[in-house]
Amino acid sequence: MPELKSHPYFLTPRSPNPDYPLFVYLSGMDGTGQLLRMQIPNLAAAFDVRCLVIPPHYLSNWQDLANQVASLIATELSQRRSQSVYLCGESFGGCLALKVALTAPHLLHRIILSNPATSVSQPSWLLWGSQWLGVLPDNVYHLSTLTLLPVLSSLNRMIPSNRRALLEAMRSLPAKTMHWRVSMLRNFKVDPAALEQLTQPVLILASAADRLWCSLAEAKSLVNYLPNATMSVLPKSGHACLLETDVNLFEILNHQNFLDLSVTQPEIEPDSSEIIRV
Repeated sequence: MPELKSHPYFLTPRSPNPDYPLFVYLSGMDGTGQLLRMQIPNLAAAFDVRCLVIPPHYLSNWQDLANQVASLIATELSQRRSQSVYLCGESFGGCLALKVALTAPHLLHRIILSNPATSVSQPSWLLWGSQWLGVLPDNVYHLSTLTLLPVLSSLNRMIPSNRRALLEAMRSLPAKTMHWRVSMLRNFKVDPAALEQLTQPVLILASAADRLWCSLAEAKSLVNYLPNATMSVLPKSGHACLLETDVNLFEILNHQNFLDLSVTQPEIEPDSSEIIRV
């Protein structure tokens, strides 16, 4: 029986390769670390991938989480030859990625934000319509996730196994934990002046068909604050775009000239990702 851990930790989805740059994935509110599955084969050809797991009953604040992630990254770097770190945060993980960057900027070389739930531009309906989560029994909450699934994703752009994985990830949390993490988003704040001090290259992915978050407006706002940020628009993608068949994150990084010299270019297929460069 696997050991149950009480604090955040990294999953290593492929055999470790300390010669490759470290790619750290911070997932959405599910915190399972399992939803990078569609991207891992391509990323693992050039990166040493880690996925953060936040245990279901781990309730902490943004700063404690950021400190935990920074400590995990520092530990990884102490054991490897390549010191280059690419930090990728999706949705809730995008907020966490910014907090980590502000906490330990010296650890990071590149930052990727996928539909970050930062609410810099305007609050999402999710934040103000979720008060009921705290009073729902877990079985009722788990049933309600079926209604959220089409809002969270463009289901027609996912293979069935990825749809199931998304639903299972949503159902992995107790209602109390989901309520807590939504409240974290509601209270998320970041000083624009502090963002202006982050000099690392930042790439922001914004899904034009996101029905959960105002991702385009959010990305445009962040680009204005981050001095070295660019934005890529995914014209047909939903919020959980990294699970979609036609989204190839490695190709996006490559076509945006976002890969530094520490990344070895593997043999890759011709680009099929739907990207508008902004």
